[in-house]
Amino acid sequence: MRRAALRLCALSKGLFPAGRGLTQGPQDPRRQGLFHIQEACSPIHVNHVRDTLREIVGASTNWRDHVRAMEERKLLHSFLAKSQEGLPPRRMKDSYIEVLLPLGSEPELREKYLTVQNTVRFGRILEDLDSLGVLICYMHTKNHATKMSPLSIVTALVDKIDMCKKSLSPEQDIKFSGHVSWVGKTSMEVKMQMFQLHGDEFCPVLDATFVMVARDSDNKGPAFVNPLIPESPEEEELFRQGELNKGRRIALSSTSLLKVAPSAQERTTIHEMFLSTLDPKTISFQSRVLPPGAVWMETTKLKSLEVCHPQERNIFNRIFGGFLMRKAYELGWATACSFGCSRPFVVAVDDIMFQKPVDVGSLLFLSSQVCFTQNNYIQVRVHSEVASLLSKEHTTTNVFHFTFMSEKDVPLVFPKTYGDSMLYLDGQRHFSSMSVPVTLRKDCLADP
Repeated sequence: MRRAALRLCALSKGLFPAGRGLTQGPQDPRRQGLFHIQEACSPIHVNHVRDTLREIVGASTNWRDHVRAMEERKLLHSFLAKSQEGLPPRRMKDSYIEVLLPLGSEPELREKYLTVQNTVRFGRILEDLDSLGVLICYMHTKNHATKMSPLSIVTALVDKIDMCKKSLSPEQDIKFSGHVSWVGKTSMEVKMQMFQLHGDEFCPVLDATFVMVARDSDNKGPAFVNPLIPESPEEEELFRQGELNKGRRIALSSTSLLKVAPSAQERTTIHEMFLSTLDPKTISFQSRVLPPGAVWMETTKLKSLEVCHPQERNIFNRIFGGFLMRKAYELGWATACSFGCSRPFVVAVDDIMFQKPVDVGSLLFLSSQVCFTQNNYIQVRVHSEVASLLSKEHTTTNVFHFTFMSEKDVPLVFPKTYGDSMLYLDGQRHFSSMSVPVTLRKDCLADP
């Protein structure tokens, strides 16, 4: 690992008060992360993050050498812990990292993040968050006995991304910060924040929670990770929140509409919507008409296809999760834009489960649909599936959930089939899970 590339900050004690949302308004730029940072600390340049990750796992930058590199990683099996008790505990500040995205001082880099509306591409931010989350976990699990890490750390879930009221200008520097906030046996929760420079102060933009999992050297089975020891009441609260988040995810999984029937209230909602679409001129359940100003859900779909080239591979020679998120987000944004007939802005991202890795060379099929609306909010679901070039069998890899806000009120969407009704209820659940409905100025949000 290049020491020059990985200039991690030395940290002093203490945390800011825990909370799911970000504090509004400017903060002291020396205290804008979760920890109190020494003034002399220098953040890592965003371009160094993935380079550093390659060095940590010994990944090759040459596609033709990827097989040899992965074979060499198998030799690291002997460094894997037989139990979690055999690993030294870590503190939250051990994994704390800051990363700088210097949009203001590097015009060439700015082009990569620029939208036609002269704002920042949120899809690119998702890529950066994914890479940062992995690097944070490698800092938590750093093994001083070997140059390369014996662990393969991958993103399992994007639990939540909540946006703030602060603008995303392509001409001002952005700073990311984050650390491990909770640890299980083989999984880690990572809290990340993003700030943008306004004048001489860094102001909060978003708050993100990712869940990462550790696997063995050749990414075939689970591997133990270092335990985490909170050092203050604030850290204990963060750790407790991580436990609650785990319990909430288990509870939500058990009540999934793919497993159990809707609640009584949800069944009533769907039946009332069904009755409102019956043609009053006929006595038939088959004759359906839309209420004024409403749209059938099935007419809101957009689809896309991506060929997964080696350029988009991650450090383990699978397709980079951040790339999948960016492509899904951009299709979701286009769906919301086409449906609302105005420019949409992202408000929240939640519950992105990485169910299956995507191999290089796969065909990636993305299907996006509006599944719930309320006033000027649009809930969009993007379904991702892959097929090999030689097989027609499709396998689901991800389901993405995005909440957008339009510049004006949008039509109500109505399900026509039972399947669409379940999508509607699922979208309603995700929309209701937002911390609070937010009101964001149209000049203060992110585009694709």
